Amino acid sequence: MKSDTSWWQSATGYQIYPASFADSNGDGIGDIPGIIGKLDYLADLGIGFIWLSPVYASPMVDNGYDIADYRAINPVFGTMADMDRLIAEARARRIGIVMDLVVNHTSDQHPWFRAARADRRSPYRDYYIWRDAPPAKGSPADIEASFGGSAWSRDAQSGDWYFHLFAPEQPDLNWANPALRAEVHAMMNWWLDKGVAGFRMDVIDLIGKQPEAGIVADGPMLHHYLREMHEATHAGRDVVTVGEAWSATPDNAPLYSAPERREVSMVFQFGHVTRFWDQKLGKWKPKAIDWPALKATFATWQNALHGKGWNSLFWGNHDLPRAVSRYGDEGEHRVASAKALASALHLMEGTPYVYQGEEIGMTNAGFASIDQYRDVETLNFHRIQLAEGIVEADFLAGARANSRDNARTPMQWSAAPQAGFSAGTPWIAVNANFPRLNAESDRADPDGVFQHYRRLIALRRDHAIIRHGDFRLLQPDHASLFVYERRLDGECLLVVVNMAAQEMAIPVDAMPAVEGRDLLTGRPVSTRPGNTLAPFAAFAVLQGH
Repeated sequence: MKSDTSWWQSATGYQIYPASFADSNGDGIGDIPGIIGKLDYLADLGIGFIWLSPVYASPMVDNGYDIADYRAINPVFGTMADMDRLIAEARARRIGIVMDLVVNHTSDQHPWFRAARADRRSPYRDYYIWRDAPPAKGSPADIEASFGGSAWSRDAQSGDWYFHLFAPEQPDLNWANPALRAEVHAMMNWWLDKGVAGFRMDVIDLIGKQPEAGIVADGPMLHHYLREMHEATHAGRDVVTVGEAWSATPDNAPLYSAPERREVSMVFQFGHVTRFWDQKLGKWKPKAIDWPALKATFATWQNALHGKGWNSLFWGNHDLPRAVSRYGDEGEHRVASAKALASALHLMEGTPYVYQGEEIGMTNAGFASIDQYRDVETLNFHRIQLAEGIVEADFLAGARANSRDNARTPMQWSAAPQAGFSAGTPWIAVNANFPRLNAESDRADPDGVFQHYRRLIALRRDHAIIRHGDFRLLQPDHASLFVYERRLDGECLLVVVNMAAQEMAIPVDAMPAVEGRDLLTGRPVSTRPGNTLAPFAAFAVLQGH
């Protein structure tokens, strides 16, 4: 029987966006003590580790992804003593803490950048990327920033131009400088020595950039830097590392996660996300979900990494819309579609990630006005697109569908004021549906979303076929049936999901005719042709065990 080589192959991750998770002191912003107070909830869910979005010292231009000190905690979130207690309290519940490692860029308030801009002769000058003048229009170095505008900004203090792929307040680090790399490695080891369980590496596929050549992602030195990082930090440590890699493809993903490559445990890849963005306007004009195309994307990734590397499995995160709103039904069938999406994802091979609130089926924010948004990306693109002639109503429709703030509204704990998130006024508005959609009520429902996730997480720990079985997609061209088989050591797991909001009769020859019990609920199920699947029905049958 195939056995796990690492603990994270049987574990499920849970992402916490600290500002929006739980506020302990009533200032309207979530914090580390608030997280500690919810650890029993997370232990009950069964997660193996928390991916903690940044809590480092930061001016918060990009909600903490602009770091001013990697070895200090933002007072908004708590103290280093709070952080140490979180690590210890989580470990006592067999939960690891995975830190968000943001080392493509820093804040412009970081001491390195302050020294770099103050003196051209400073050793920190070469920690960043500079040029004497802006690049010529149309030249390879004429690169657009992810948040809009040029990726080159003039530093008023020195008069030179520095490179930033995100906000001007987020200057990019120069990974070609070995002194910079050594500083990053020392900082990582400092956190690992504190007892963290690993790192999620923000936009790590960008660190090999060569701006003068027009190379941004997947640069020629990327994998050298990752192997060097592995050897200098987490080699020999029992930790998990996951790289965010928007440029990853099924062909190059094994370069990151094949064990013999000694780079990272896995990458976050986004083919299932970007496949449904508009060619010109990107996520601001999303396309309807095409299930045959989405199934094909998942199948390609499952087969590309089986036996070669390791997959990450996710529907959402702090940058993406709520899974139910994007892929399911946030109305009448919200609960059923949330459970169907969970089943479809968690029964594949890889490490699943649950984004806070996903386990109760939280939905998009539903904001009606640009004044309700807080996200720097949304506000920047609102300004840019209106200047280009986009109608306000059209932009807001795109923002309601895909703004990052959809994932950042406060966690809905109860029907109490402010959804039980805070005794004060939250930094961003609570979704208005919290009186009927909250953790307290959903968790108490044996057929609710929380208990469904809880069962899926336990099944992964208990069944090697879920962790290591091969993958075969059935009915690839069906408009809404998501059916696949997993096989391992004589066992076969058949997973059947109806992703439509209508009842469906099982087509002839759609799948093997199976009579059995649903692995999740114990209820009898049948896949015989003509049998009816309810809207967003999902079940799994294990044979040969």
